[in-house]
Amino acid sequence: MKKIAIYPGSFDPITNGHIDLIHRASKLFDKVIIGITQNSKKSSFLSIDERIDAATTALKDVDNIEVLSFNTLLVDFANEQNVQVILRGLRAVSDFEYEFQLSGMNKHLNPNIETLFMTPAEQYANISSSLVREILSLGGDISVFVPKSVETLLKTKL
Repeated sequence: MKKIAIYPGSFDPITNGHIDLIHRASKLFDKVIIGITQNSKKSSFLSIDERIDAATTALKDVDNIEVLSFNTLLVDFANEQNVQVILRGLRAVSDFEYEFQLSGMNKHLNPNIETLFMTPAEQYANISSSLVREILSLGGDISVFVPKSVETLLKTKL
């Protein structure tokens, strides 16, 4: 049986921190699904199609990934995709409590799916999509936080 993991998130936009985690996870699993959430209650800077395209372009060099969107419970989508592991990134200790709660709830909803926490490489520990958007909106340089293709897309959107 293939070991399949899902890395869920809004990826609004995908950052170098996300990409680092995906590259590392792609070495651990046969397939990694980047599951981009379509949260209708949350306003997004990039459309779902733009986020899918940005992730696909940024990860074109990784053979065993698939970029998909979903708007259901994560565990239901993971089950549909035959996923065994949910990947979650922890940037700081402050992320842990929330992620621990999510992990417990997901385990309750589907006890067959495990959660794996991964920490970013040190140079990516402070990057978040919301900070990238804020820096961009204030005219700052985001080139060290996102791939060139994503930077171009974001500047076009602004």
